[in-house]
Amino acid sequence: MTIREYQDSDLSALRAIHAAQGFDYPLPDLTNPLFVTKLVLTQDAAADSASEHATPDNEKIIGAALLRLTAEAYLLLDPRTRTPRERWQNLLTLHAAAERDAWRRGLEDVHAWLPPPIAAKFGKRITKLGWIQDNTWAPYCKRLESKT
Repeated sequence: MTIREYQDSDLSALRAIHAAQGFDYPLPDLTNPLFVTKLVLTQDAAADSASEHATPDNEKIIGAALLRLTAEAYLLLDPRTRTPRERWQNLLTLHAAAERDAWRRGLEDVHAWLPPPIAAKFGKRITKLGWIQDNTWAPYCKRLESKT
């Protein structure tokens, strides 16, 4: 098996693999520059008689790893601000500025993980700002470390 960079000619094979998985979401647009990692796993097509995803180089595409940039939001607000109304106004000001800045930088989404003690109450507040609690997919995190 070989890992190599994605090539535009791989798209039809990846579309077929994506369709075969049967997940209810469209294959993302791989020309989007937010996809910073696009790796393809191949094997020699001659080694597999069912080589329907064979490339011109006689390799069969058997998978891909695609990583798209997103952002994790952190909010730091002084809890000693005099009134809840002032704290809310401060949040609104920061929220609008951060949203504009993220969009200007080309980001398409931002994620927030709320600490359990504030999740219910604060979650209701940010829902009013357009945030959604997405429980459709189970989030997982992979902490990276140097492999040198």
